[in-house]
Amino acid sequence: MKYMLILNATEDTENATGAASNEDVDKMGAYNEELIKAGVLLAGEGLHPSIEGARVEYAGDDRVVTDGPFTETKELIAGFWMIQAATKEEALEWARRIPLSSGRVEVRRVFDVSEFDQDNEYVQKEKAWREEHGEARTA
Repeated sequence: MKYMLILNATEDTENATGAASNEDVDKMGAYNEELIKAGVLLAGEGLHPSIEGARVEYAGDDRVVTDGPFTETKELIAGFWMIQAATKEEALEWARRIPLSSGRVEVRRVFDVSEFDQDNEYVQKEKAWREEHGEARTA
């Protein structure tokens, strides 16, 4: 099963003026290396602060774009890992090992294409696309 480990933003991640310190990069690099060696890492990225982003809100046919920054940091994402784990407990164990001294990580199971109606035209197209491009793709 695929799980997403979602790193919630903090005031520190939102106020970052550049890349993380070498010490933090080393800690995360070592953690990521563990994920790779265990064969569970599918993807993972850090995100720039919300001041560089925008939101699109939908109301029927209307689309409203709001530029960042956004004030509610508890609702923001600072990064993520996509992992392959046999159980939720295994995913939680990987989340516990993330080298953070503060903050919060949400662990969420990702839908698999097999959970949808297999007769649906778009499910069939996605399955063909995944076969062509590799199962680790998460579109």
